Amino acid sequence: MKIAVVGATGLVGSMILRVLEERNFPLNELIPVASERSKGKEITFNGSKYKVVTPDEAIALKPDIALFSAGGATSTEYAPKFAEAGTVVVDNSSAWRMDPDKKLVVPEVNASVLSSDDKIIANPNCSTIQMVVVLKPLHEKYKIKRVVVSTYQSVTGTGVKAVDQLNNERAGIEGEKAYPYKIDLNVIPQIDVFMDNGYTKEEMKMIQETNKIMGDDSIKVTATTVRIPVMGGHSESLNIEFENDFDLAELRGILAKQDGVTVVDDPANLKYPMPLDAHDKDEILVGRIRRDETQDNTLNLWVVADNLRKGAATNAVQIAEYLLKEKIVS
Repeated sequence: MKIAVVGATGLVGSMILRVLEERNFPLNELIPVASERSKGKEITFNGSKYKVVTPDEAIALKPDIALFSAGGATSTEYAPKFAEAGTVVVDNSSAWRMDPDKKLVVPEVNASVLSSDDKIIANPNCSTIQMVVVLKPLHEKYKIKRVVVSTYQSVTGTGVKAVDQLNNERAGIEGEKAYPYKIDLNVIPQIDVFMDNGYTKEEMKMIQETNKIMGDDSIKVTATTVRIPVMGGHSESLNIEFENDFDLAELRGILAKQDGVTVVDDPANLKYPMPLDAHDKDEILVGRIRRDETQDNTLNLWVVADNLRKGAATNAVQIAEYLLKEKIVS
């Protein structure tokens, strides 16, 4: 099994390599891939050193699976080239997510849609992933009518430049900026560019991706996405309206049984999910579970996950694991 990691020197690419190590992914050959300027750099994986190659060099090596995390432009150009060479691509950018011919996959939710015909598979947006894993079992039981989501997203979701900006501001150092405003001691109610309807691209991603992953366009979703000065994970406040009423104890039990979810909900002892708790974990943490007392059949809850892991790297590796398990790739 030959695995290429495209964008191996970036934040998410480095995390993909780490997750492959931690999960003992059964590969015989690793191909770390980055841009021409990174060619020849060495990365360490499972105690061995590997030289970074360019995308064109990697295609010639014919990997079985390529895990992409190199941005939309690279994915648009190179994912089809890898696919033409017989490689199955799992892409972490937004390039293919809403393409009607490409599957958008969160393994705990809809891995069963995958088949041997899928040569380019899209990994969803980080904030969408953690939300739909929680929504899936609740939709099956109570049928969701509407979701109102507000996010509190880590600077790591923007990348190294944003992490440096936050650290520089805290240290009183002038440096390059990822955001148009100061992020330390501030929140920025804009993630990605604004669209004609007043929503940001990130907000529209959450709306459209949720319907596609859940396979149900009847679910109404509205979103406000916000960048906050933390590292460790994204947080989300969800308000969910169901067609059918629910029992809170039963609902908690459903969430506790969902793969990838851990319920942390003990207000009496001040136990609830926080980014510090989610950091470096693959579990999606859920708490503050309570009825919305202003409206029938409506629930409030709080969801936190490490955006670099389950929100990106781990989800991509889980897709690759599913491809092997179901012998879609062998």
